[in-house]
Amino acid sequence: MPLAYVLIAAASFLLGSIPVGYLLVRIFRKQDIRSVGSGNIGATNVLRAGGKGLGAATFLLDVLKGCCAVWLGAALGALLIPSVEPRNAEALAALCAVLGHMFTPWLKFRGGKGVATGFGVFLVAAPLAALAAIALFAVILALSRYVSLGSILAAAAFPVLAYFLVHGSRPAFFLFVQAAVALLIIIKHHQNIRRLMAGTESRFGARKQA
Repeated sequence: MPLAYVLIAAASFLLGSIPVGYLLVRIFRKQDIRSVGSGNIGATNVLRAGGKGLGAATFLLDVLKGCCAVWLGAALGALLIPSVEPRNAEALAALCAVLGHMFTPWLKFRGGKGVATGFGVFLVAAPLAALAAIALFAVILALSRYVSLGSILAAAAFPVLAYFLVHGSRPAFFLFVQAAVALLIIIKHHQNIRRLMAGTESRFGARKQA
């Protein structure tokens, strides 16, 4: 049984660790996204550095890899440890996929901030809460034009949204992962938080550093 957990964790981490933004910019622009703009490999920086098409593709593929990680984790859990609460298998996969994205071994453990991948994992594990969080993100972005502010507040609100919108069994580990992923996303935005407080954060559409 412990081997089954290791397999779920490893498979999810490796899926999450695929550096989509880095690969797309390297392939289509012959650039290292880490040397452009904010240096982040996520969709926002790819959008600013590589254009709308690559930015949208990065977001969608980062969401998709999160979804696939949880689907795979759930399938492996049902196959290898059928007696375990399914949502715990999903939660383990979700946490490891987000960690893989944030600390990808393919780029010396320097990855993205986990927003799109976090949305993807919970789009499968807690779909209504994930959709409510992305709607909140969209509203904040429209009002403030700060991608980082929308990401931070949506992440902070997600565990609360999940508490009210996730039905059925809610094991402790499942709840813990919701809070842990939200906290990780907020921590990864520490530089943005400092810039927001200083009034120097770039707004969406500006050409300044993200």
